Amino acid sequence: MTIAEIKENTEGKMDQSIAAFKNNLTKIRTGRANPALLDSVLVEYYGSSVPLSQVANVALIDSRTISVQPWEKGMGAKIEKAIRESDLGLNPASMGDLIRVPMPAMSEERRKEMTKLVRNEGESAKIAVRNLRRDANESVKKLVKDKLASEDDQKRAETDVQKVTDKHIAEIDQLVAGKEQEIMAV
Repeated sequence: MTIAEIKENTEGKMDQSIAAFKNNLTKIRTGRANPALLDSVLVEYYGSSVPLSQVANVALIDSRTISVQPWEKGMGAKIEKAIRESDLGLNPASMGDLIRVPMPAMSEERRKEMTKLVRNEGESAKIAVRNLRRDANESVKKLVKDKLASEDDQKRAETDVQKVTDKHIAEIDQLVAGKEQEIMAV
């Protein structure tokens, strides 16, 4: 493996870490309704647990209400039960075939808890990026040890990897700040 390949691999993995972090952020509740919030809800469907999005259409009615439209007639009660039993603190209401999921207003204390959760997720993402930096630097050191690269190449590679790491950590900080603003907005 060459230094260029190591750098390319590392940047790709860091991008994947950021994508995973963004995905985790969508699951954290803010004051506004977001259909992605229900992605983690699993529904009992013919003996197996499947994601809600595979048995119903999930959409927004307004900024505070999510609608869930089951694709089969008998699924309404099961979907309602699954949403109620999820740890999201939501209370769905059935209106015929349509299930409305109103988003309760969050208290100041709950908002602060959510911002702490966002910061923890951000810190986990930063740790993942730093671990990737460490792995890349170790791979470069191994190339130098095996005499496949010079020490100058090692210094340049470490500098480049550090720049990429800094860029990704800055992006994580931006995402955390944006999500905190979204949560604290009343």
